[in-house]
Amino acid sequence: MNKDKALEELFLAQKPQFNDSEAFMASLTKRLDAVEFIKRHQEAMARRHKMAMVAAFVVGIVSGGITIVFVLSAPATVPLFSINVQTGLLAWFAENARPIVTTALSLLMTLGLISIIGNIQEIKSMRECLSPNRTN
Repeated sequence: MNKDKALEELFLAQKPQFNDSEAFMASLTKRLDAVEFIKRHQEAMARRHKMAMVAAFVVGIVSGGITIVFVLSAPATVPLFSINVQTGLLAWFAENARPIVTTALSLLMTLGLISIIGNIQEIKSMRECLSPNRTN
């Protein structure tokens, strides 16, 4: 408790003096330049992230399309892969590989689209929170 009182008295005793010195203005200008640099850097990073999201989306669509075309264009009687084991579970998997792979690809593409939509909504909400024209 005594330390708190001593700290409080120490802070109350300090009376900062502000003046129009050149050093203060130079320091303020330097800090404002640093803030502007950070703002530009964050904007550039946001642009890079947008481009990365677009590139990932395009690559996902193309690779998903190619995979689905491959799976659906192969004859239904030819298995995607063969397992030379007579175990019941592995034989069943080999026989039903085509619908399993198609279902898995569909689920992965759906999950990807949902996450992309969620990311876009999150970015929009972050922009609204950070916009300078926002009134509270």
